Order: sequence, then C-alpha cells, then structure tokens
Amino acid sequence: MHGTTIHEFDKLIAVDTSQLSDGKSSAVPLDVFHWLESECLRQSDNGNSAWLRFTQHRGCRALQVTSFVGVIRAPNGYQIEVLPKIGKAMSAGKKDARQLLIDMLCCLREFRHIQTDSANLLAKRMPLLEVFITEFLQAVQHVVKRGLRSTYNTHEDNLFVLRGKLLHAQHLRQNLFRADRFFTSHDEFTTDRPVNRVLHSALRCVLMQTNSERNQRLTRELIFHFADIPLSANYRIDFQNINTDRGMGYYNDALAWAKLILADQSPLTGSGANGAPSLLFPMEAVFEAYVAKHLRRQLSPPFRLKTQVQSEHLVAHKQNSWFRMKPDLLVTKGKQSVMVLDTKWKILDQSKDNGTDKYCLSQSDFYQLYAYGQTYLNGEGDLVLVYPLTDAFDAPLPQFKFNKALGLRLWVLPFCLKTKRLLIPEELCFEPYFLGAIANA
Repeated sequence: MHGTTIHEFDKLIAVDTSQLSDGKSSAVPLDVFHWLESECLRQSDNGNSAWLRFTQHRGCRALQVTSFVGVIRAPNGYQIEVLPKIGKAMSAGKKDARQLLIDMLCCLREFRHIQTDSANLLAKRMPLLEVFITEFLQAVQHVVKRGLRSTYNTHEDNLFVLRGKLLHAQHLRQNLFRADRFFTSHDEFTTDRPVNRVLHSALRCVLMQTNSERNQRLTRELIFHFADIPLSANYRIDFQNINTDRGMGYYNDALAWAKLILADQSPLTGSGANGAPSLLFPMEAVFEAYVAKHLRRQLSPPFRLKTQVQSEHLVAHKQNSWFRMKPDLLVTKGKQSVMVLDTKWKILDQSKDNGTDKYCLSQSDFYQLYAYGQTYLNGEGDLVLVYPLTDAFDAPLPQFKFNKALGLRLWVLPFCLKTKRLLIPEELCFEPYFLGAIANA
C-alpha cells in the first residue's frame, strides 16, 4: 500500500525519506505534495476549518497537519494516516495510538456502531481507513445474511397485458389505435428501494478505495448480491426517503457507514473537484466526547452531566442577549449548576511551573473559565480544565484562585485515556461530586 503514517502537527515535505532524521516530518511524493498545497489554498478560500497549513522545514516548503486525525486520501490513492499526538507524548507506538483513536471515535455519535474489540484487533495490522472499510463490509455482510428487504413499488407502464389498474386517461392518449397495449399502474415486489441503493453505491465506492486484497474480495462478493439493484442516482434524496420498516434494525450499522462514505457525514471531509475523499476528525471534539461519556459514569448521584450547554449569555444589550456562553460540560444538581468543565486537547508539562512557561497553560483559557464561572455559577463553585494525562502531566495541579472572585476555585486535572477516569485531587474528594475519586492513578 502506498502511504505514510504521521501524528498531529507533524510536517509533510516532498523529498526523499532518506533525508529525514528528526522524526518530526515525513516525505510524500511530489504530486501528492502539490495536491495538498492546492487543498490548503482551497481551505483559505471557502472558510472551512484549517486541517492543513503552510510552514517551513529546514528552509524548504512544508505543510503541517493541525489538530485533525484520520485519513487523507490523495487522488492517486496515496493515503496519509494521521494519529493523535498523544501517542508520542505517552511513548505509545502507532498500533497503540491507532487503537486509542478507535476507542475514542466510538464516543462520537457517527461511530457508536463500531465493534471496538474487532476494530482494535484490526488496528494492529491495518491502517485506519482499512479498519473502517472492514467494519462497513462486516455490517453489510450481516445485512446480506439476514436478507435484503423488499418492498412494493408502484410502476406505470404501457404493457402488452393488463396488469394492475388500467389508467384510462393515459391509455386513451397513447393506445387509441393500439388494441394490443394497456397503460397500467401496478405494484411490484422488489429489492429496489433507497436503503439498498445506497448500500450498493457505498460498496462500489469502497471498492475503489480499499487496498486490501481481502477487502476487495469481500466487496466483490457483496456487490454480487446487489446485482439487481441499481446504484443511487442521488444520495441525499435516497437518504431522505429511507424508511426502515419494523424488523429492519439489522440495517442500522451498515446504513450509518453508508452515510459516512456517501453523504459526507464526518466532521470534516476534504474532497476537492477531483473527488478524493478524506476522513478527518477534530481531536478537540473527539476528546470532549470521550471525556463526557466516561466522566458521566464517575459522577455520584444526584449530580448529572450536561454537554454543550448554551443557556447563558455574556452581556445584555437593548433587551437582547449577546455572545452565547458554551462550556463543554456542566455538572448540575437538580436545577442548580455546581461545576463547569472545559476539555482542552493540549499537552501540559507540570515540570514547567515557573512564571514564564506556566505549565504551558493558556491565559485565554483562564479568561474563558472565569466568564463561565460568573455566568453559570454566579461566582460561586468549581471550575475545571481537563487535559489528557501524559508522562509530563500525570497528577492534578495545585488549586488556582482568582484574586477578586473568592467563591470560584479553578482546577487543572488530567484525564487518563487508558483508565477512562478523571484524576481528582484530595480537596475535591471531600465534595460529593465523584464516585471513587482517584488522586494518584
């Protein structure tokens, strides 16, 4: 397979790989590099999230992937697999980083149907795109084994035999001098229905993308079962017209994959005029979903976790509310807000505790949390910045105090991606928020 594997914020250059020695950049073919440059320029024109940006490496032109992970696929089939940067910070290999990413993607709504155990096994020997394709093919195979569902479709046609209902107006208009024809409307029991058409189209698309001989063979076998079903002429219309009848729950996983493959359902799909799809996911959103899913289990009742709350505004002006406040996570007790949490996909270093480096924390993040504390907690409660746990940040930082907001406490806490738990300092253990609080996991 033609391709390379990098991490977030690694650089891409168009030179021979033998010239690379720092481990922070990767070489790609010249035509792939030129295509990436055009994609980078296209992003600046259409205003999409910048998953790629221009930079330099040793005085040469280079491109840097930002905080997006997944698969970039060039028109010639060359694939660039982008893994989370946390893999390097945790001294994990590419296999472990790929498995971690799959586990985290399962927390996104579009990927909750991934069979995690089998996907993690595949990740040990397959690139990420092939893992996704294998999951899709297994879902379609399950549909085929259960049987493709048929439905009655109404057809109008000028036939030699009377079949169904005779449409008198059309019959007289077309067959006034033809006694051997009947213009009829009749129902036909067929597998030609929108859900089967989009699965057939997704299989054809996958056949062009996979480089695995096993996946190619399985795809062709599955396409054979769809031979009598036409391809979808319009994906969006077919998706809108899909009606999953009772007993069609076994279609759900395959349909979810088909939406991802055909209908650009990923958080970002970079596909230019050449039609080369790339599945990329913003790690900030992936990390937030991962923390939200597992932190909810760590809360003790009656506390509850809410996501993407946006009920408060920063200011009021002329009887209007401006600048909506959107914290990532909010802990409530009944109708009362008691804690605001914001996830940050950044690497901290607890050894850099001087006034210059400040643990690599961002001043703007503190401003943001302070505003959340005033609007959602009325200046009284706990604020938490959640960062991924790494070798350089493996314990909660001491409490931060706002000088003129004595009722607000700010904590910077690590979230362990392996144990799926937030590490809690002893001071918060006395609060009833969390179950089985851990300070030194």
